[in-house]
Amino acid sequence: MDINKLSSKIIGAAIEVHKTLGPGLLESIYEECLCHELSLIGLEFERQKSLPVMYKNKKLDCGYRLDIVVEDEIILELKSCDKVEPIHKAQLLTYLKLSGLHLGLILNFNVALMRDGIVRIVNELDE
Repeated sequence: MDINKLSSKIIGAAIEVHKTLGPGLLESIYEECLCHELSLIGLEFERQKSLPVMYKNKKLDCGYRLDIVVEDEIILELKSCDKVEPIHKAQLLTYLKLSGLHLGLILNFNVALMRDGIVRIVNELDE
């Protein structure tokens, strides 16, 4: 599936979760509900996927965990915070670089309108 169509489906699922639950809950609740919604629309995903770090040809398990990886294409970083900070964007860009993936979405559910909580981060995507 085209990565832009895939991201649109993911955003639609996030909007559905936000419309149903609203803001103010824990990230873990949104993660559980978003995974259910992704299942309902037939997308494959992995939760809390381990992300090792390569350092001088040595694989280190440093404890990085990706919230959700959809279709082995897009990293989802879920938040429930006042606002998305530059450090959140830097974190997701680092995850993209370490994983070799090209697109990530920060989904901050602690907003009045979900569209205001979506940040798209691209790592060398050829569109």
